[in-house]
Amino acid sequence: MSDFMQQALAAAARTAPAWLEPVQARGRDAWSKTALPTRKTEAWKYTSLQPLQQTFSAPATESARSPLDDIPLPALDGPTLVFADGHYRAELSHGELPAGLNLVRFADANSEQAKRIAATLGSALQPGRHVFAPLNDATLADGVFMEVAANAHVDTPVHIAWLTTGQNESISITQRLLVCLAENSSATLVESFANTATGGTAFTNGITELLLGRGAQLNHYRLHLEQGDAVHIGGVHARQEADSLLNGFHLALGSALKRIDLVVDHQGSGAHCALDGLYLPRGTETVDYHTCIEHAVPHCTSQERFRGIIADEATAVFNGRIHIHPQAQKTRAELSNKNLLTSNKAEINTKPELEIYADDVQCAHGATVAQLDPLALHYLRTRGVPREEAEVMLSYGFINELVEAIAQPAVQAFLKPLLARRFARDARLTRHIL
Repeated sequence: MSDFMQQALAAAARTAPAWLEPVQARGRDAWSKTALPTRKTEAWKYTSLQPLQQTFSAPATESARSPLDDIPLPALDGPTLVFADGHYRAELSHGELPAGLNLVRFADANSEQAKRIAATLGSALQPGRHVFAPLNDATLADGVFMEVAANAHVDTPVHIAWLTTGQNESISITQRLLVCLAENSSATLVESFANTATGGTAFTNGITELLLGRGAQLNHYRLHLEQGDAVHIGGVHARQEADSLLNGFHLALGSALKRIDLVVDHQGSGAHCALDGLYLPRGTETVDYHTCIEHAVPHCTSQERFRGIIADEATAVFNGRIHIHPQAQKTRAELSNKNLLTSNKAEINTKPELEIYADDVQCAHGATVAQLDPLALHYLRTRGVPREEAEVMLSYGFINELVEAIAQPAVQAFLKPLLARRFARDARLTRHIL
């Protein structure tokens, strides 16, 4: 085991409930046999793990009650759980649980809940699909279990916020969320990851599992708002049963490194998945999205739309894979990835993939890379719009279709000004957008 791998285990080590100790033991054993990916590893060909090659000298201690007011978060009406530096903050968490919703921390789970969590945890993770999953298991001391009862419809969104305060100079954080929707249930889930302006050097190892029962519907928003030296290597792994519906929206603002793996496994006929995503690195930031839709049964559909705007000397990676298994006849799947480079030094590596072993399917995929349209820019300038303001308008217009498609009003209202400011460091340049 390399020095980094040993340091990563020590840096996130915390006392766990007794029922989680077997999970930790399995994780430590698997992590000891894991080889870190290099540029010769196909799935990591364009992404270097160099930002991780540093010493995490201590586990994340519970921070002093540092001010978190400067961290932007959406204002939602439903129940909210807040974690700071990996530790639960009861004074910042609020909201009543609606009927049919069970929301509990792993550390607070009773014997019955612990039994259900232990039996389900990891069931959406396919072996070898997520390199850092063993480390997540090995360092798992707390997490969140969200359960929606059969035929229950949770109208208010559930918000789980993972914050980094900067109180610890260099820390490692383990994030784990297990979501189970029973038959014919529905819910909306918002995950936020953010840090303060002095968020320090933080490594977040995050995994979210989404298990959708027959006929279940989940709207899932995952917002990566971390900035600066933050490193986030995470994954969302979903398993859908028959006639279930998963609507996902993913956003990644840039930081030192963000690598997110999205894997959706269709296990029941009639399942549908729709994934929208935006990534906006700038400076020397790196964002890497790898998606995979596993169509394992007939009569399933999926639609992916990811758009990226890469500025300055930033780097982005998008790898979208659609895998149609031999028995998955009557599948319909579409994948679109569009990218806008606003600098001659910006870089995007995009690779849409179709792997089809069935002969009665409808599939399409495509990717584009472009710069700002000079004719559109000229048109705006001839109408009296200054060049910088026109560039902001065109950049925002490139992603506006996906922003307007966000079904949760509070999330859309939160993201519009945030994204507009992302393109214009001078707020006056956003007057034609907001």
